[in-house]
Amino acid sequence: MDFNIMLQAHRGFAYLILLSAAVFAVALLVTMFGYSGKISKLLRKSTLFTMIFFHTQALIGLIMLFFFSPGFKAAKEAGTLMSDSVSRNTYVEHPFAMIVAAVLLTILNKKFKTNDKLQMSWVIIGFVALALMLWAFQWTRLFGA
Repeated sequence: MDFNIMLQAHRGFAYLILLSAAVFAVALLVTMFGYSGKISKLLRKSTLFTMIFFHTQALIGLIMLFFFSPGFKAAKEAGTLMSDSVSRNTYVEHPFAMIVAAVLLTILNKKFKTNDKLQMSWVIIGFVALALMLWAFQWTRLFGA
């Protein structure tokens, strides 16, 4: 595999994650402020697809990071991985936050599949996952600066 192919796949899935996360947020808010509080099919499906896209993205990103990334290898060998803020953000904070968000979405997906009523703790977990994703998202690399 070529690094550029993996990078383009990683960027492509980033757009899918943004779209699915937006649908997930809207479905979560609609369910939360709905009169019944019942978990809808839209919320279940949007959580499932967001989780699938997150997991695929994480797999592509980790393969890129550990096997193909020349910047990661250079920063690790030079000893500047944690001292340089750009390297730390790109190679440590971004992957870690995205993996934590994927784990939280996996927990939510399981909760939504096995229960019928929405609980406030799940809403908080959902918004923490979205906040982590939005914080760690590489906005300038995806949309330019």
